[in-house]
Amino acid sequence: MPVSPADAEDLAAAVRVLYEDAELALLERLRAAVAEGIDSPLWAEIKLRSLGDLRAAVERIAVALERDASGLVAAALATAYGRGRQAAVAELGALEEGQREQAARVLPGAPAVDRLAASYAADTRPLYARITRAIVDAFRDITTRAAASPLLGTQTRRQASQRALDALAARGIAAFTDRAGRNWQLASYAEMAVRSVTARAAVEGHVDTLDTAGVGLVIVSRAPLRCPLCARWEGKVLSLSDVRDVREEQHPHAVQPAGLRGLLTTRTTQVRVAGSLAEARADGLFHPNCRHSLSAYLPGVTTRPPEHATPGTTYADTQRQRAIERHIRRWKREQAVALDDSARRRAGEFVRRWQAAQREHVAAHDDLRRKPAREQITGAR
Repeated sequence: MPVSPADAEDLAAAVRVLYEDAELALLERLRAAVAEGIDSPLWAEIKLRSLGDLRAAVERIAVALERDASGLVAAALATAYGRGRQAAVAELGALEEGQREQAARVLPGAPAVDRLAASYAADTRPLYARITRAIVDAFRDITTRAAASPLLGTQTRRQASQRALDALAARGIAAFTDRAGRNWQLASYAEMAVRSVTARAAVEGHVDTLDTAGVGLVIVSRAPLRCPLCARWEGKVLSLSDVRDVREEQHPHAVQPAGLRGLLTTRTTQVRVAGSLAEARADGLFHPNCRHSLSAYLPGVTTRPPEHATPGTTYADTQRQRAIERHIRRWKREQAVALDDSARRRAGEFVRRWQAAQREHVAAHDDLRRKPAREQITGAR
């Protein structure tokens, strides 16, 4: 049974819900802090005194988020690694009984799971400090702008506050800026990180089990909606060892005829190896949202996956769907920070417009399915 990063999507979804709930709680806490006493002539002084309370509340949310996320991720990694092991054992039916039994007895891989959990913790630890800084900085910016705007005669304090809150809701709480300069929102970055690490756990569980059974080759599936990152590895045989160049190799046939067992002559078959699994992953294979899978390659037994018929839907169409989902979440966040009914209705109108755009986009592409969970900003699915 092949193993794929998609096998761990449900595990990453639970963590995303946790971060979305936390982001919504943070935005609502910020909105309440800004709204308190907004019509009072002493509003600026009140805001200065309330900064400490806001910081303490945000820090409590961040600490709880880190604790709960760590527990969820540890459980998700153990589950993903186990799924990878089970997939490998299911693939080895063609091998001799001793090899299958050895693969089934392989230990659960606690060191690998612990290592991946530590890697995730290191990658996400800076997020929690950024959360507090982002909310406190936003509060200071909002109160400064709102206090100055009425003096300049440009807009009311409420309007200035709403505009600043809308800007924050539109971009989300920034969690990370990558090397390309792209800003990742809190929940999106957390989900991406969890998808990456749980997908790695599933693949490592799969590969560790194959290695124990003496299987040194794997094959990459073909996907109907491939992306440029992994297209060159489709249908290719990869080595679990550190092979760097394409080469033709002679490998023992995975299933020896009964009459040849015990003889000095071993039946072999030629295999074209495209490189190593490590090389392919470094080149982009199994990136977040990758739809490819990995299977054991048994020389003389495994057949290469067939080419998929070209679908009417393209990879760009799937990315457009993701973009529409982001717009829907953006306007739902603006609803959450609305200071009055007028702002709330305006945001709701944009939510409905983008939901209509999503319905039209999905209806126009037979291979797309709407995913309501990805259009939500809370865990109430």
